[in-house]
Amino acid sequence: MPVSLRPAAPAHAIRSYVCRAPGTFIWLGILFVTSVIMHQLTPDILERVLERRSTNIHNLLLSPGRVLLTSALWLDGGGWPLYVLVFNVFHVPAERWLGTRRWLAVMGVAHIGATYLSEGVLALAIHTGAAPHSAVNTLDVGVSYALAGVAAVLTYRIPWRPLRYVYAAGVLLFYTAPLFDHLTFTDIGHFSAALLGLACYPLTPRRKSDQAVAVKAS
Repeated sequence: MPVSLRPAAPAHAIRSYVCRAPGTFIWLGILFVTSVIMHQLTPDILERVLERRSTNIHNLLLSPGRVLLTSALWLDGGGWPLYVLVFNVFHVPAERWLGTRRWLAVMGVAHIGATYLSEGVLALAIHTGAAPHSAVNTLDVGVSYALAGVAAVLTYRIPWRPLRYVYAAGVLLFYTAPLFDHLTFTDIGHFSAALLGLACYPLTPRRKSDQAVAVKAS
C-alpha cells in the first residue's frame, strides 16, 4: 500500500531547512523589511536614509561601528528575490558548514576589511587629486562584500582539490575582471573581499584527510 505524504511534511522540511541556517534567514528577513521601506520612500528621502548608513569616508570617521552594521542591512541594486536565490546558493551552505559563529566571522572579516581597503584607496585618490573631495560622501551600502568573502571561503568546502582550484580561480576571475574596466572603489572592495575570504582558511573545519596530512608532516 503506498504511503501518502502528510500535509505537515512540506512545512516540516521548510522549517528544518531554515533552522539549519538561522543567521542567513534572519538577515534575509531584515533585508525584506528594509526593501519594503525603500519602495515606500520618495527618492530624496531614500537618498538621505542611505547616506546615513553608507560606509563612506565621512561616516567611517564619525561612527564606524554604526555604519559598518547598518550598511549591510540595505540592498543596493537588484531586487530582494534575487538575493534570496544568491543567499541560498552561497550563505546557506556556508553557514551550515562553518556554523553560525564562524560564518559571521568570515562575513565580518570580508565586509569590514574590504570596506576599509576600498575606502582607503578612495581616500588616497582624493588626496592625490585623482578623485574629487566630494567622494568622501560616496554612497556605499549593501551586502556584496560579505557575499564575496563567503563565496570565496566555500572553496575549502570542496573535497576534490582539482575542482577546488577551479572554483577558486572562477571566483577570483569573476571579481578580477571589473578591475580592468572602468575601475571603481567598489570593484576594489569586491576583489579584496574575495581575497579576505580565501584568507579565512583557519576558520574552516579541518577535514580528516587534511588532519592526516598534518600528522604525517609533523
